[in-house]
Amino acid sequence: MNETIAMSGQTIGEIVALDYRAADVFEKRKIDFCCQGNRLLKDVCDEKQIPIADLLKDLENALNFNKSKIDYQSWALDVLATHIQTTHHAYVEKQIPVIKQYLRKICDVHGDKHPELYEIEKLFNVSAGEFTMHMKKEEMILFPFIRRMVNAQARGEKVESPQFGTIENPVEMMMHDHTVEGKRFLKISELSSGYTPPEDGCNTYKVTYALLKEFEEDMHLHIHLENNILFPKSIELEKQMNKG
Repeated sequence: MNETIAMSGQTIGEIVALDYRAADVFEKRKIDFCCQGNRLLKDVCDEKQIPIADLLKDLENALNFNKSKIDYQSWALDVLATHIQTTHHAYVEKQIPVIKQYLRKICDVHGDKHPELYEIEKLFNVSAGEFTMHMKKEEMILFPFIRRMVNAQARGEKVESPQFGTIENPVEMMMHDHTVEGKRFLKISELSSGYTPPEDGCNTYKVTYALLKEFEEDMHLHIHLENNILFPKSIELEKQMNKG
């Protein structure tokens, strides 16, 4: 319990980084742990008028629940970068055309009675294009440099300075993109009433909302792994190597 109480002085991102099972608690409370993970738990409770004792109890129950957890904090940075690329980037690339197809179908069939579908489709299509470009920048620029740093450190060598100056520069850009996409999906969630299909929604309607919900949940984990673990640890590694 003492460990749980100590969380009141930690940020949302730090709590989830230590144990991802906390993410489910924050998701249920509509607390953004990825794009706005730098907020203190106690400040979030004040903002949302949630008794901190209640939230700490929820966290304690979640963290003590007997199910496996993945300790991303212990992963080597190059391994984590590869995991993000092969798991989350691959998921996004696979699901975008599927969700686009479903959205177009339900817009054609239900758009007259549910005009919010057109706005959801527009938002998702913009997000799909922006997020795809964002991932390519990571794969071509940021992740390769992280791997070079890890390899250089293992060999006791210096790493050649990148063209972007310091890793903090592309990281700042990536985190800005994350914030934009997080807000875009928050709007999609609002328009879809939390991905709740209407009573007249057909099975395709229900599947589409389920896919969108899953997509957003994967994006939250994806952004969390970068914002709260990969990026800050990479920045620290670069600073350590520059000192050497």
